[in-house]
Amino acid sequence: MIKRSSWSIPYLAFLILFVALPLVLILVYALQDGTGHFTLSNITRFFSDKDSLSTFAVSIEVAVENTLLCILLGYPAAWILANKKLNRSAVTIILFMLPMWINALMRTLATAELFNMFGITLGKGTLLFGMVYDYLPFMIYPIYNVLDRMDNSYAEAAGDLGATPWTVFWKVTVPLSMPGVRSGILMVFMPTVSTFAISEFLTNNKIKLFGTIIQENINSSMWNYGAALAFIMLIIIGITTVLTGGRDAEAAGGAI
Repeated sequence: MIKRSSWSIPYLAFLILFVALPLVLILVYALQDGTGHFTLSNITRFFSDKDSLSTFAVSIEVAVENTLLCILLGYPAAWILANKKLNRSAVTIILFMLPMWINALMRTLATAELFNMFGITLGKGTLLFGMVYDYLPFMIYPIYNVLDRMDNSYAEAAGDLGATPWTVFWKVTVPLSMPGVRSGILMVFMPTVSTFAISEFLTNNKIKLFGTIIQENINSSMWNYGAALAFIMLIIIGITTVLTGGRDAEAAGGAI
């Protein structure tokens, strides 16, 4: 009989080829110059490149604004979906999932065409609209998963002790749902910083994000500097994961 552990070999090979190896290649290219010699100039160049720093600052600004908008819109939606008194139909949940079944690029192109059809000038407003449209489900479902699995006895106990519904919400529901919020922040913030297609189509490339300059360097065959920018992005992702509580976020998003 084949050992049960042998079934993990294909998955291990997949992880090595398509996860570990690309990350190693990014690090290797980031720490080399054009002749293949070791150098840190690609990393240090980022901190002296005004265009890259400016683009990075804009990316962080857009990512923060998009994340806050997704929280403001996504938390009430998740609460309504998880509230059995307000939502008793699984159809409502499916309606929120439907946009995720369509390719993100197709949704972005359709959104840009709608703006063009109504004569709306493309800029930061249209960019944030498209960002929220694309990433809102990734904020809703982690929060919904936590709220849906939440033990209602906590809220009932608070009500029995005289707490008002508003107090129960702020003192019980919101704190217990924080793992879902942290997961949603992680799933919205980092893709917003690193994306390039949405900003390209919804601003006519007027606003560049961090992913855009990575793409431009790779397309211009500046592999080493592009890899260095990607490596910096990986570091930011790691720091963000730690700050948002990686284990709690993983647990909250696991049921999506």
